Amino acid sequence: MGVVVGKGLGARDPRSHVAAAAGHTVVLVDQTDEILKNSKKGIEESLKKVAKKKFADKPEAATQFIESTLKNLTVSTDPVAIVHSTDLVIEAIVENQEVKNDLFKRLDKFAPEHTIFASNTSSLQITQLANSTTRQDRFSGLHFFNPVPVMKLVEIVKTPMTSQKTFESLVDFTKALGKTAVSCKDTPGFIVNRLLVPYLMEAVRLYERGDASKEDIDTAMKLGAGYPMGPFELLDYVGLDTSKYIIDGWYMSEPDNPLFAPSPLLNKLVEEKKLGKKTGEGFYKYK
Repeated sequence: MGVVVGKGLGARDPRSHVAAAAGHTVVLVDQTDEILKNSKKGIEESLKKVAKKKFADKPEAATQFIESTLKNLTVSTDPVAIVHSTDLVIEAIVENQEVKNDLFKRLDKFAPEHTIFASNTSSLQITQLANSTTRQDRFSGLHFFNPVPVMKLVEIVKTPMTSQKTFESLVDFTKALGKTAVSCKDTPGFIVNRLLVPYLMEAVRLYERGDASKEDIDTAMKLGAGYPMGPFELLDYVGLDTSKYIIDGWYMSEPDNPLFAPSPLLNKLVEEKKLGKKTGEGFYKYK
């Protein structure tokens, strides 16, 4: 199965090497040769870590695993040039409806009739993306979780037009990657983020009201609910701008839903460029 992963974010894409490791022929697409060079270097480093754990006492097997995976992986800056020989396109570019629509519209003209299109979006409506193409029955959400090599879950998001054949093909693909698939309708946030993001926002509101400190809220959820990270630690890890983007989009579509109400504190931190771990400061400060 040929897989194109359109990244466009200037970083290695873990979906590509997970698919390549499972024996699929993968073409990783990005905007420039320099980005792809760095991406491939990052993928090699990631594969070495995976191989070290997977083949701890078998160095030859580890080397073979890395070499065979990389053999299945090529790169390109031109998705149109290679989409004609693909069975599945996984899009993972910037979370912008218009940009994604333009990409899918362009690829739809050149992809074979049987090719399935999938988006890795975590916040945009799959149906609207599918409507930019002529293959609504061969279109679905395919949402992976980070870090992709470790996290076992993939959400398969069905629009009203997604065919059963397309769904079953994506379930088979997901299983071949060693992942567990769950199915969901095209609802904001799908399953995980629909539950997770309102929980994170409610933690912020609790802190905004002065009901508890952020440190105590984090401690309470880790020791009381068994979560590996508290909500403020998780917000800083994910990126405050990412969380704000998601909740703003949901609020625009459902302004009367109190779960989607924006947070003045979150907006203030993002405006001040305090986006979490990646900028050195968010709800907490990082050295």
